Amino acid sequence: MAVPERGGPQVIPTPDDVRPGVVPTWIGYRGPDTIGDVQRALGAYVRSEVVRGPAVQRPVEQGRRSAVLVAIYDGADGPTTILTRRPMHMRKHAGEIAFPGGSFDETDESLWHTALREAEEEVALDPTLPQRAGELDSFITGASYSLVQPIVATLSQPPTLVASPDEVDVILTVPLRELLSPGVYRAEDWFWNGEWVPMHFFDLVGDTVWGATSLMLHNLLEVLAS
Repeated sequence: MAVPERGGPQVIPTPDDVRPGVVPTWIGYRGPDTIGDVQRALGAYVRSEVVRGPAVQRPVEQGRRSAVLVAIYDGADGPTTILTRRPMHMRKHAGEIAFPGGSFDETDESLWHTALREAEEEVALDPTLPQRAGELDSFITGASYSLVQPIVATLSQPPTLVASPDEVDVILTVPLRELLSPGVYRAEDWFWNGEWVPMHFFDLVGDTVWGATSLMLHNLLEVLAS
């Protein structure tokens, strides 16, 4: 039987100067057994704020705010999360893997409501199903000074999902244990804007997760393994 090929067609702008990254802290960790393990780990985690890009500190004036939903449910292969592949016709981040999410709207009561609304719009996730478990580290993008807040939620049952053709090419349901499998995760340091920047990659079957989404997955696995 042929082994499925990992990695995908995503265009990754790798610079000329690259070196191996740091070994992750979750080596040897097999992953959570149930969403109860996820709830306990996130409930005890105190998030921090990370500045990414050329900025060296949090900007004085708040820029755009956005939120993504890291939804996790008990699947056939253990706790499973929901990712999407952006269509190739998108003006920005075409073909990239992402969590459902988007910009805060004036009609949203909070970033939690932003994440729920966007997940319903993108993958038809029933907004009454997610139960908030906690937050991962937020980060400020150095280029636009935008705040991105990943919010973790658990689902009591596997959801029925439908991709919005305007925003989602494919819905991916990924067991967390797959992310921890040998040969899936790799780390690199990129020399960018005068400094070495850690980059994370998850090579799934047919897709590569990198950029902001891989940063969030890396953070999630660190929290769960701790």
